Amino acid sequence: MKTVKVVNKEDVIIKFAGDSGDGMQLVGNQFTTNTALRGHDLATFPDFPAEIRAPLGTVAGVSGFQLHFGSSEIDTPGDLCDVLIAMNAAAFKSNIMNVKANGTIIADLSGFDKKNLKLAGYNEDEVLLVNSESTNFTFFQIDITKLTVESLKDLALDIKDKDRAKNMFVLGLLFWLYDRELQSTIHFIEERFNKNEIVMKANSLVLKAGYHFGETTELFTNRYELKKAIQSPGKYRGISGNEAIALGLILAGARAKLPLFYATYPITPASDILHFLAKKTQEYNVLIFQAEDEIAAVCSAIGASFGGSLAVCGTSGPGMALKMEGLGLAVSMELPLVICNVQRAGPSTGMPTKTEQSDLLQALFGRNGEAPIPVIAAHSPSDCFLSAFEAARIALEFMTPVILLSDLYLANGSEPWRYPSFDELPEIKTNLITHAIDNFEPYHRNSELVRNWAIPGNKGTEHRIGGLEKQDGSGNVSYDGNNHHAMVKLRAERIEGIAETIPLQEISLGAESADIAVVGWGSTNGSIRTAVKELLLEKKSVAHIQIKYLYPFPKNLESLLKGFKTIIIPEINNGQLVKIIREKYLIDAIPYNRIQGQPLNVAELKKEILKYC
Repeated sequence: MKTVKVVNKEDVIIKFAGDSGDGMQLVGNQFTTNTALRGHDLATFPDFPAEIRAPLGTVAGVSGFQLHFGSSEIDTPGDLCDVLIAMNAAAFKSNIMNVKANGTIIADLSGFDKKNLKLAGYNEDEVLLVNSESTNFTFFQIDITKLTVESLKDLALDIKDKDRAKNMFVLGLLFWLYDRELQSTIHFIEERFNKNEIVMKANSLVLKAGYHFGETTELFTNRYELKKAIQSPGKYRGISGNEAIALGLILAGARAKLPLFYATYPITPASDILHFLAKKTQEYNVLIFQAEDEIAAVCSAIGASFGGSLAVCGTSGPGMALKMEGLGLAVSMELPLVICNVQRAGPSTGMPTKTEQSDLLQALFGRNGEAPIPVIAAHSPSDCFLSAFEAARIALEFMTPVILLSDLYLANGSEPWRYPSFDELPEIKTNLITHAIDNFEPYHRNSELVRNWAIPGNKGTEHRIGGLEKQDGSGNVSYDGNNHHAMVKLRAERIEGIAETIPLQEISLGAESADIAVVGWGSTNGSIRTAVKELLLEKKSVAHIQIKYLYPFPKNLESLLKGFKTIIIPEINNGQLVKIIREKYLIDAIPYNRIQGQPLNVAELKKEILKYC
């Protein structure tokens, strides 16, 4: 029996990479689920090819899943991985530069034959897998495909079907390496393939074969253990950003006692919100509508809002461009509406499966006329829940469209999320009128300048509504210049007044007395937080501020920012928030921009901040 050494680790980063048909997302998700059950904190980043089915064996077709887990707080999926699973030469080529020095590479030798080397763009005589003595890596060269097929020799499956199970061999091997149990994945296999017994049996057999290979082979002499992370008491589940948005919208509708109407045209990376809600229509008061195009989606949502629903649209940047006239209509009508923009790389179709933060200026200014709309940005997958709930609250309480900004990184990434109790969620009040009112005026306003919300069909609240300019109070069409001036000012004042109901801006890390504030929004949160934590340990005078409310800003943001000597604003765009901060507060903020379709690299960001320390 071989001798196995147990090695304790604080955290580990694993990257699964292979063809888009190799099941890397599935094994990544299963390892993530198992990791969450073990009580570790974690962050994930699935990385898909843009093509639905890119040519097999090519770099363009590589699908990846990166998981960072540990016994302390995990804020990002990590920059460089400790372990790379490379199912073929293309996966190796596209990820080798992202493996740590002295990292581990587990390679399927069947994916490095003459054909695969050529498809990946390697010369036939190039030596890819060399022994660890001549490199900075530890290579484990295993013919995973051959071992998978061999473990299924007694099953009546053809070679192609047997080959498909090789991802389970990898998963079983990693379960052994990181001292995991198999039962959660066996249960998943039984549920997923309950109508195909032979496929169910094949996947279970290969999972166990991979585990026993790790247990018996002399290749692996170390196993790795991590302590549980310290987390607040409560019930947890893993959640992605898109799932969190869907749940936040469901709970907002329930808290407001309104039906949820979700209208969308399918678009990457927002479509999973639709998929999730489609499964909840019977369980909750949810109606979904898959429209024929983006314009139909927003117009149907406006109609649902007029009818008394919590109306929501989901889209990405190209869809936002098409919805802008509809958003202007909702501003003019002063109807509640939530637009979830899950951003991706642009312009135009851009890079549909890569992340970006390039729609902030579009969200703030992308409409004709003076059409102010509140803008909120989620900063983590789990924060997407609270951000969606808050966007709905503001929309309903202030009778306005609200834009919720997420992005592909948050949408597809996942992390542990503690279930809130229903009573923990803030109350949502509406200006909804269901009874007759003498001399009813649809644009009569309360102290916060919010108009009445009357549902059509109720006697005594009949009224006219549309996109033409209105006379305040009566809502009658008005072409009077003075009235238009007053209405433009009034709409702006109502939105600015939202700042009275949102929290004051706080410092996420560090102190107000620090010399440098690193200011972020959206998905840059994890990278900034990690960099600042490391710099604070090095006794640098630095702080982190993450802005959720991008319009209107928190009331104290200007005074807070002006207390620092230097403001650095990292963004996954060409400099958008930095323009707003400079113009609004006359602060000479320093931009840091990376537009590569990937989350910010912590090491590179830290190096940039050190220039000003």
